[in-house]
Amino acid sequence: KTAAIFGMEDALFCPSGTMTNQIAIKRFTNPMEEVICDETAHVYRYEGGGIAYNSMASVRLLYGDRGRLSAELIEPHINPDNVHYPKSSLVVLENTVNRGGGSFYTLDQIEPIYHLCRLKNIYLHLDGARIFNALAESGDDPKEYGRMFDGISVCLSKGLGAPVGSVLLGSRETIYHARRIRKALGGGWRQAGYLAAAGIYALDHHIDRLKTDHRNAKTLAETLISLPFVISIMPADTNIVIFELDKKHNPDEFVEKLKHHGIKCNTFGKQMIRFVTHLDINDEQIGYTIDVLNKMH
Repeated sequence: KTAAIFGMEDALFCPSGTMTNQIAIKRFTNPMEEVICDETAHVYRYEGGGIAYNSMASVRLLYGDRGRLSAELIEPHINPDNVHYPKSSLVVLENTVNRGGGSFYTLDQIEPIYHLCRLKNIYLHLDGARIFNALAESGDDPKEYGRMFDGISVCLSKGLGAPVGSVLLGSRETIYHARRIRKALGGGWRQAGYLAAAGIYALDHHIDRLKTDHRNAKTLAETLISLPFVISIMPADTNIVIFELDKKHNPDEFVEKLKHHGIKCNTFGKQMIRFVTHLDINDEQIGYTIDVLNKMH
């Protein structure tokens, strides 16, 4: 079902987005080769060093615009065909970008990267854990993603609200090899149908409501920017709100105070706090959160 949405040939259901990403990287690289990604990328920061451990590949980190790369930024960092350099074999994009505050790519931004990768014979993989959030804002055709990317990782348990699971999309050959890698990583499933059924329900019923989460995030952001203890805030493009506290406030204590009021958020670097809106958060709870924030000093 997910493959059909993106116009790709086949798909593989896995326990986590980390696994789908790591399978893709293993499939699209060989030892001693290099992965190109942004320095904020989930595949680099939050997957336990899996690129080095699973694929024995090095990583070339780039500094994009809130986590978004461009063909102009990537091209100078593609290594020449020289024995002294690791072969540049894979570019990984993330959409939306977690550490970019939910920033997202449009197809117009991805197309030049796709053409560059084809020209240089480099694979292109999408960490699309929140791809449906990006599509909700851009209005782009998901099948265009299937045309450009060699692999796409889609999470069913973030904005879509399924209990667990991510899907790796690709060609039949890619998924044939991916299935073997999944088995070696311990990701072979038994009796997984009920989890897959929850994912199918999420795809059928929870995509169209994502804009509600985006509206709630923007409402929170509008309140936060007016508060005296908030120094700066990233644009709330989708469902993630990241803001900076002033030096008078300890981030850990700030999180605990909100937790005392039944509001969950997390620290996200020095003086930074992250809120994420999702289907379990309704308008009334957003209003309550705003009331609590307005009373904080």
